[in-house]
Amino acid sequence: MMGRKKMMCLVAGIALAIPATVVGQEINVVELTVADVQAAYADGTYTAVQLTRAFLARIDKYEGYYNAFISMNPNALAMAAELDEEYARSGPRGPLHGVPVVIKDNIDYGGLVTTAGFDGFSRLTGGFDMVPDDDAAVVTRLREAGAIILGKTNLPDFAGHGTRTNSSVAGVTLNPYNVAKVPGASSGGTATAVNASFAVLGLGTETGGSIQNPASAQALVGVKGTYGLSPIEGIVPLSGTYVDVVGPLARTVYDAAVALDVLAGPTPEDAATYASVGHTPDGGYAAQLDATSVRGKRFGLVGPGWRQQWLPLDPATEAEYQKAIQVLKGLGAEVVEDPFAGSGFTELYGTQPRVSTSAYDMLEYMRGLGPDAPFHSIEEWELLSGKTYGRGRGGAPPSPVRPSATEDGDRFQAWRMEIRTLFRKVLADYQLDGLFFPQAGAPNRDLVEDPERPDFNPNNWPEIPSNIINDIGLPTVTVPYSYYADGTPFVLAWIGDTWTEADLLSWAFAFEQATQGRRPPQLKDSPGN
Repeated sequence: MMGRKKMMCLVAGIALAIPATVVGQEINVVELTVADVQAAYADGTYTAVQLTRAFLARIDKYEGYYNAFISMNPNALAMAAELDEEYARSGPRGPLHGVPVVIKDNIDYGGLVTTAGFDGFSRLTGGFDMVPDDDAAVVTRLREAGAIILGKTNLPDFAGHGTRTNSSVAGVTLNPYNVAKVPGASSGGTATAVNASFAVLGLGTETGGSIQNPASAQALVGVKGTYGLSPIEGIVPLSGTYVDVVGPLARTVYDAAVALDVLAGPTPEDAATYASVGHTPDGGYAAQLDATSVRGKRFGLVGPGWRQQWLPLDPATEAEYQKAIQVLKGLGAEVVEDPFAGSGFTELYGTQPRVSTSAYDMLEYMRGLGPDAPFHSIEEWELLSGKTYGRGRGGAPPSPVRPSATEDGDRFQAWRMEIRTLFRKVLADYQLDGLFFPQAGAPNRDLVEDPERPDFNPNNWPEIPSNIINDIGLPTVTVPYSYYADGTPFVLAWIGDTWTEADLLSWAFAFEQATQGRRPPQLKDSPGN
């Protein structure tokens, strides 16, 4: 069960110990929020250096057990010192000034190894280091907002699993609520780091549930945005042409909204983001949060008209869902049972055309590694590593053709517009503002499902929104509500039409303020404690 854990930094394959000076800080970082950090800096309670040391001390104490990280940033304390000097000179750089953040290790940070969880991209695990010249666009935005990147978090190889976070480069990540249960995936390392208060917030990526699944497993607010809302340049792709998104994982809706304010919007580094023009709120997402926002709204509830798999809900999940519905009604909302029933939605979803984008997307990503990167194609990596790149190859290497030049791509786009139109028709017919679903149809899965087969690794998170919302391109926001008897959380998902992130966040905020459902896990530093 345990990963090959090490407390080290990976910088172009060089191991660096975390500075001993991080030990013994007195700052309580548990459940610390963005607002807490900014207030403390304003009144001089502590500095960014002191706060960074406190987070690193907590990581040093618990990370060896929970295995959230693949690598640490050796420049974190230097960044904090620079931000302290800047704060004294001219005030905060931006809304995340001095806020410790983690990023998933399929997201580039210039000069540090990006492994995507794959041992072939790390010299320390027998591969060849993949070192980008510059930051991913979202990392640039985080740093411009003043965030301190503490490290890069674990993920299953190439983000290819939605349930368990087990990588060939770093091993297994655990769930701080219950280590016998899965942490969710593929952004499970980020979720564990945020849930365990190893950072204030973090970045995940999603193709098919990879933000919302770990958010659900670990009682976090996760934002899976509309495709094109935030740039995915500098992120190792799964389906970059049509589906991949990047978004925040946080412990509060406000923190997630502040992070989305930083991440969202157009950039020439990712032309898809120009689709977001006119679709982000004036003044930002955090400014739109309203504790009364669900009053008078109408929401659709889950039923077999949406999907067949994972329904009916597990009895324990159904019980929690019914309680949550009553809370929603008490806040002044109306609900509609299974609005998709009889619409043909599940039948149309079942006709989804398949289109391969991985070879093209990976070629585009590797071209962006920068002129000083050690390689810029799979073929160059194979020559340097002496290995064969097996991902996506069932014989001959797949063609890196641009998907929009293929009829498969045309068919997928046409189908997506058809099912999106049907989705909108159902919302209009029932005068719905959005959907209010449980994120998972059953309680958390066992980390080891079959003791006689400890390596059995089924991808079986009982997700209710995805992969449907991913394929259609819809946004989703999760919010924690309650807990099962095994200590793992029950989490809700708000779903809306494209570009409705401001509404989803505000509804989640109203529900969060009314219920205050999240509670922190009690950490151990070893299995016996």
